[in-house]
Amino acid sequence: MEQPDSGAEPADGAGDAVEALDRPLPEGVRRRVVALVSDAFGGLTVTELPAQLRQYARFTPTRRAKFAGNAMAAALENDTLFRQRIGERLRESQPELAAAVEAGSPPAAADPVDVAAAAYVLRPVGWVKLVAAAGEEVQRADAERADEESRRELERLREELAQARTQTKSETERLRAELDAARKEADSLQRKLRSALNEVKRGEAAVRRGKAEADTLRAEAAAQISAAESEARRLRARLGEAEASVEASRRAAREGRSVEDMRLRLLLDTVLDAARGLRRELALPPSSIRPADSVDAVEPGAMSPKDIAARALSETDPALLDQLLALPQAHLIVDGYNVTKTGYPQLPLEKQRLRLLGGLAVLAAQSGAEMTCVFDGAELAAPVLLAPPRGVRVLFSKPGVTADELIRQLARAEPPGRPVVVVSTDREVADGVAKAGARPVASALLLKRLSRV
Repeated sequence: MEQPDSGAEPADGAGDAVEALDRPLPEGVRRRVVALVSDAFGGLTVTELPAQLRQYARFTPTRRAKFAGNAMAAALENDTLFRQRIGERLRESQPELAAAVEAGSPPAAADPVDVAAAAYVLRPVGWVKLVAAAGEEVQRADAERADEESRRELERLREELAQARTQTKSETERLRAELDAARKEADSLQRKLRSALNEVKRGEAAVRRGKAEADTLRAEAAAQISAAESEARRLRARLGEAEASVEASRRAAREGRSVEDMRLRLLLDTVLDAARGLRRELALPPSSIRPADSVDAVEPGAMSPKDIAARALSETDPALLDQLLALPQAHLIVDGYNVTKTGYPQLPLEKQRLRLLGGLAVLAAQSGAEMTCVFDGAELAAPVLLAPPRGVRVLFSKPGVTADELIRQLARAEPPGRPVVVVSTDREVADGVAKAGARPVASALLLKRLSRV
């Protein structure tokens, strides 16, 4: 079996040199050739395939024809040995057709496309004519099919045209009858309209007389009503002013005094605690000076200028937050979601809240400062079921109010002089609370401090 292959290769090469297509392979023949090559893959080993086709060896024939069609056609055209191997597979799968094509007498009943594809692969003498004849046969079949479709379409259009003409004729007759009826009805309506116009003119004259009389009565009534309304508006205005004054007096008596007393008491506690803290911080001597106090010496624990300079902390040092919370009557306000989405945004919102509030509870117990944590509740359909931890006040903003605005309201509610610290990375929040006298710090600073809890 090897000798015929080795003997056929030069002949095939010589045939290729003599016979060659002078035009592209017809599309139908090309598809059939690709299908033959794809089916023949199963009988070849990987080493028998050209290098550019080995990656498609494990594909199914359908996927191989879809994705490697161009590569298989190029390999079949340029690789003589590969074409001979495909020809061997074709002789095994379709021996009668292959034998007839190589003998130069293809069966008359065979599909011209199959004959041309087999001739292209086997390359017998005169294969170019077989391929060209198949292309012409395919074109002729396509032309006949197109002519048949055109004839059917023409017949359909003729039938539709006849139906349209019949329908148009009947529609025209119906519209003409309706037009005649409409003209007769219009003439009748015009006569009725002329009669009605005469009646209207007589009625308009009577209406004008009645209108003149009504206008006179209306003017007199309007003058009286205007005077009464003016008096009523004056009385309502005076009544509203009196009610507003009474309500303001009641509100001032009911709320104003208690709110102001609360603010004054809180401010007084802040001043007293600050005075005591300042006394401890500055190590002020007692009011009565003793002789031993005048002796120049170094006291234990006294701060040198170097120690005082070392107290200047970085904005990212967690110790700065400890110093702020150590101030008397300090109040820490936390922008909740701003901190949690900075530190652990991957957690669900519920777990973000619980983790932050747990850390704040420990910090409140350590520092003794007042702490308020604010969350945005504008999008909540119902109140959040949450038990605030000890020492931490938890607030959600109302619908229509953002958490940023609630934080600014909390800062403005504090009396001047009380140390208020607001934790938020939002620049608008920081600027707003700074105008109210609060000290803004970054969310990262609180996260660093909580990591030490």
